[in-house]
Amino acid sequence: MEPQEATVEEVLSRGGSVSIIDLVEALVRQAYLVGASDIHIDPTDVALRVRMRVDGVLQEKFFLSRSIHSEIISRIKVLSWLRTDEHQAVQDGRFRLLSDGAMPIDVRVSIVPTYYGENAVLRLLIDTPEQHTLATLGFSEDDQQKILRAVRHPDGMVLATGPTGSGKTTTLYTLLKMLNTSEVSIVTIEDPVEYAISNVTQIQTQAKTGLTFATGLRSILRQDPNIIMVGEIRDKETAGIAVNAALTGHLLLSTLHTSNAAATLPRLLDMGVDSYLVASTVSLVIGQRLVRKICTECRSPYVLSSNERESLQSVLQGAPDDPFFIGQGCVVCDGSGYRGRVGVDEVLVVDTSVRDALLARESAAHIHALAVKNGMTPMLQNGLHKARLGLTSIAELLRTMHE
Repeated sequence: MEPQEATVEEVLSRGGSVSIIDLVEALVRQAYLVGASDIHIDPTDVALRVRMRVDGVLQEKFFLSRSIHSEIISRIKVLSWLRTDEHQAVQDGRFRLLSDGAMPIDVRVSIVPTYYGENAVLRLLIDTPEQHTLATLGFSEDDQQKILRAVRHPDGMVLATGPTGSGKTTTLYTLLKMLNTSEVSIVTIEDPVEYAISNVTQIQTQAKTGLTFATGLRSILRQDPNIIMVGEIRDKETAGIAVNAALTGHLLLSTLHTSNAAATLPRLLDMGVDSYLVASTVSLVIGQRLVRKICTECRSPYVLSSNERESLQSVLQGAPDDPFFIGQGCVVCDGSGYRGRVGVDEVLVVDTSVRDALLARESAAHIHALAVKNGMTPMLQNGLHKARLGLTSIAELLRTMHE
């Protein structure tokens, strides 16, 4: 086996002759093989702790000697074209790992000075040939039709909401790929650009040059776009420009950090956008989370514990009696009982009744109740359905919904 293809354990077994170049490459490659999205390299008072985020959960993988801490950070800086002589400033970069016969692994790097020295977090950006669809993301047939009707309109706003790491960007990228034809011009403003999409104009924000979401969005409107994607609506200025863009004949896709779909509409009002503008432009809101999928190799039926039943009873009208499932843990899933993730979602269509409630400045709870009455399946109900199908467990669903 060539040195660059060695595992982390094989590189470390070389003792005093450990190659830092091989070690960093092995860490990235091993993270890729186990399906990790991030590598955390954190110095402590006694060691260098390496963790990998697999299916949204951090797992401790290695404890390395502190004596090689500075060399590992320096190697990552060299790969990312960062300053190796700067140790007290935040630095962000990017590099690509290549190997014979394997897919390139793009890595986004963040280095921050901490009490015990610089740490590094590496985000793996692997654009696989697999083309996501709304179905593979976990949307039901009914919700898929709601989304498709909204994005087929030439104007309006479609928003994806949820906490960090809930799959919002993946959902928007999937929609962009579906809408990406030679007849339309698609322009995005992102922070950062995670994946390159052919025939789409993608702009990355640059704080140093004053290129923010708001200033970038103003410039995009002069680029004659049909469809605009804004990575995130963070402030009043961006929200106002986005709403006006949707009002003037553009389809605008974006994300917001809210706990559920219904809370998104009052959130825009809190940002200072007039209620009639929100009611006139927002056509659909997708609330979502990502839950771990039960490993199919070790899945088995499971009876709810009394605590789980009580937790469900607190949010539902009685706990369901249906059989559920759990992963026992095996070699395939590295003993976790889970392998991969699937979306849990709710799709709120902004119809006449929701618009009226918005104009009357009703609460998010009232809007949620109206949406459910009009056919929206709440996120928790959607998750319970997937748990009944054996896709995820009740414990994982409750952990994700209440974290």
